[in-house]
Amino acid sequence: MKKSVWKKGFALTVALSTMTAVPLAHPWSAMAKSSGVQYHEEFETPEFIAEPFEADGLEGEDLIWSFLESYQKDFQIKGDVQEHFKLLEEVENEETNTRHYRLQEMYNGIPIYGYQQTVHVDEDGNVTSFLGQFVPNVKENKKLSRKAKLNEEKALKKALADLEDEVGEVEEFEVEPQPEQYIYVHDGETYLAYAIEFNFLEPEPGRWMYFVDAHTGDIINKYNTIDTVTGTGVGVLGDEKSFETTRQSSTSYVMRDTTRGSGIETYTARNATSLPGTLMSDSDNHWTDGAAVDAHAYAQRTYDYFRDAHGRNSFDGNGAKIRSTVHYSRNYNNAFWNGSQMVYGDGDGRTFISLSGGLDVVAHELTHAVTERTAGLIYQNESGALNESMSDIFGAMVDDDDWQMGEDIYTPGTPGDALRSLEDPTLYGDPDHYSKRYTGSQDNGGVHINSGINNKAAYLLAEGGTHYGVTVQGIGRTDTAKIYYHALTYYLTPYSNFSAMRRAAIQAATDLFGANSDQVRSVIAAYDAVGVK
Repeated sequence: MKKSVWKKGFALTVALSTMTAVPLAHPWSAMAKSSGVQYHEEFETPEFIAEPFEADGLEGEDLIWSFLESYQKDFQIKGDVQEHFKLLEEVENEETNTRHYRLQEMYNGIPIYGYQQTVHVDEDGNVTSFLGQFVPNVKENKKLSRKAKLNEEKALKKALADLEDEVGEVEEFEVEPQPEQYIYVHDGETYLAYAIEFNFLEPEPGRWMYFVDAHTGDIINKYNTIDTVTGTGVGVLGDEKSFETTRQSSTSYVMRDTTRGSGIETYTARNATSLPGTLMSDSDNHWTDGAAVDAHAYAQRTYDYFRDAHGRNSFDGNGAKIRSTVHYSRNYNNAFWNGSQMVYGDGDGRTFISLSGGLDVVAHELTHAVTERTAGLIYQNESGALNESMSDIFGAMVDDDDWQMGEDIYTPGTPGDALRSLEDPTLYGDPDHYSKRYTGSQDNGGVHINSGINNKAAYLLAEGGTHYGVTVQGIGRTDTAKIYYHALTYYLTPYSNFSAMRRAAIQAATDLFGANSDQVRSVIAAYDAVGVK
């Protein structure tokens, strides 16, 4: 099994030594253009650096500080660079002998929401790349230096009132809402704000994010992060499965697998709406509830895939318990990850059979949990489309007999139908080229729609083909999955867009297979083919 060594939650506060650090061919002008540095169109700060940075004798935090200070002018940082970053994670990849650092941009000790960066170090101890977005000149916004006029309680009331206007009265939350203070950048403006997550099941399941201006109480932004599959379902396919359960007595078994991480458990809501519900039980260990059988067995298969293919122990990498609930509500036409567990409705049988009956659907939703614990791709606009695409890609890797999503559960009366196709996204109305992307506000800015662009790139990378006049040499599913997993866990950041996805995939392929490898050439061709530069 591949191993990674994690270090989390410490700030970059180590003073630099006097040893020499030398960036090679470094552009000292803040707007210098080179093949090794690409700048954010709005911020005019680097969002991608691929110039080798040598630092003889420096390592760890000292190396990262030295690298960032060498680009201080490019980032438009005035004063101490150390005040602008906090190190969130350091990970050593033993397969590639590389180290990867994830940072958080800070202002006066307050994190800037979603603005994270990754820095990558090769086996020789040299920085090879930087990815992420950095907001410059935050100090010039005088509003941010003032103390918040609203306290947490008032901000919560403002957001809750707006939420209930949106969805109706919410009587109970799965997790108690807790406002957290951030600097929040939205539509070209910078705010001192409270971020609040509302996680609830009634009157309809939701996991809404709210951002409230800490001075005025205005709602700056809001969106629902529940990933939905719209449709209906009933029954299962009737196929026989074997899976791990727990014997409680000679006549009692429960759907609890203790052989994987901290366990995999499957519950029934009994057509009610309380979670997690009742742990599934049986008298002879021969289970007849098809929805529960599929949810349990497919959660195990998804766990096994990430463990065996990528060395990942459950969705958080640390063996977190995987919990699923079936038979949620009545005629409920959805399946979702609510931040702590999977939930499956039964539907009414006209458009879907039971949503837990699709291996790719289960893998798709659990990949959202992996994304949440790694890149944290924000569920709006291009980053949200990448979030959806990653779930589709790994759904297709776990259920690897085709490149469709949901084909086993969707429209049982229509053979060959599916929810989405990675091979040909246009079959279901999704774009297969960046020039065709959706730019409206529906679907959280096109998170499901525009996922087709990255899905097509992944399909071309694995299978090859010619698209928009660009020919791609396929590298197979295994190498494709390695590249996307490496990019997701080490390179992507919360606000990554399609261009960042291209760069992350190239860097991941370089780490895994070498800069001059066929895999790198195919990644470049795949993103050229879908118009992502």
